[in-house]
Amino acid sequence: MHQAPRGTADILPGQQRYWSFVYGTVAEAARAFGYERIDTPIFEDTALFARTVGEETDIVQKEMYSFEDRGGQEITLRPEGTAAVCRAYLEHGLHNQPLPVRLYYLCPMFRYDRPQAGRFRQFHQFGIEAIGDPDATVDLEVLQLAMESMERLGLGGMTLVLNNIGDAADRPRYVEALREHFSPHAAHMGKDDRRRLDTNPLRLLDSKELAGESFMASAPRSVDYIGDEAREHWQELLGYLDALGIAYRLDHTLVRGLDYYTRTVFEVHPSREGAQSAVCAGGRYDGLIEQLGGRPTPGIGFAAGVERLILNLRDQGTEPPGTASAPLVMAYRGPRAKAEAVRLAATLRAASDTAVVVAPPRSLKAQLRYASALGARGVFILGDAELENGTVTYRDMATSEQREVPMAQAAGLAAR
Repeated sequence: MHQAPRGTADILPGQQRYWSFVYGTVAEAARAFGYERIDTPIFEDTALFARTVGEETDIVQKEMYSFEDRGGQEITLRPEGTAAVCRAYLEHGLHNQPLPVRLYYLCPMFRYDRPQAGRFRQFHQFGIEAIGDPDATVDLEVLQLAMESMERLGLGGMTLVLNNIGDAADRPRYVEALREHFSPHAAHMGKDDRRRLDTNPLRLLDSKELAGESFMASAPRSVDYIGDEAREHWQELLGYLDALGIAYRLDHTLVRGLDYYTRTVFEVHPSREGAQSAVCAGGRYDGLIEQLGGRPTPGIGFAAGVERLILNLRDQGTEPPGTASAPLVMAYRGPRAKAEAVRLAATLRAASDTAVVVAPPRSLKAQLRYASALGARGVFILGDAELENGTVTYRDMATSEQREVPMAQAAGLAAR
């Protein structure tokens, strides 16, 4: 028997209310901050991600779903959203709009990763991008939107974690300091981390294998190597956060797993014990648009994993509000009544927001059992007598009470 591929999951009808709640809530939060929705293709040229995400990142080295299509083009299923949005920003001339351009997306991503709680090979993200304004107030806005989204979902106890990794011009000195710090510990590293030590020591800071090693905590701090402009931007941002009473924690080992980040990087962590990773993360990428062939253009954004958000909602015991109302069922006795039941069901669907289903052709007793199993709130019953009288019998499934009413009153009962 076929099963869903490893690392993927079917979202069954009983789970959809969580997804609808999360999608609706975060989209509403984004729109409240002036963001508009964008959708990009589910696959892109492989070079787009290799060029922007970074050749030495785990995503490019190990996790991308890449293949050659029948036309000989190298294609990759989208592993993250920012590069694709920036490609669309350039392709469609969005820089001609008032800046910053504020965009959000809700879509699936694909990474070949080890499946675990809240982590899948096909997963979904809510992401936002603010492109075109370098001011620290835009960083503040993005951080506020991230935390506001958590609050609207009812996720309490979230911690905002921040760092600043400086501009591209600041990077060489910091990278060299990291190389000097980590080189004496190369013997404790695996093959991949030894390669990173040579090619891009910055990636060692987000190495899963080195997490917990004592020499990680004593690694050089990026903020000690940033330039004057980046430092001024950083102090301005922290000043805004303090003035607004937005709590945060500084983590000098936080660099994020993508090479395009500059200056502000951040994550949002759940406070529950044993929480395995961030539910939301992002940062500035002031060189990314230029890297794709555009003019120097600042940008900042984040992405939140929908599966992880739902996992935390369930762990906190948060139930999505406004579940769908119970359906109505049309039961019948005989072929003439069945035809009328089909017609009446269509009438009731048009007259109310309630789902109306026609029972399968079984005995009336079996049809009532079907309605009970479906969780129906009421059953309309039609037979020869009702057809002759122009009436319908309504059975309240909660009380088992039945009453015969004129056919014209059925819509009123359905709308209750």
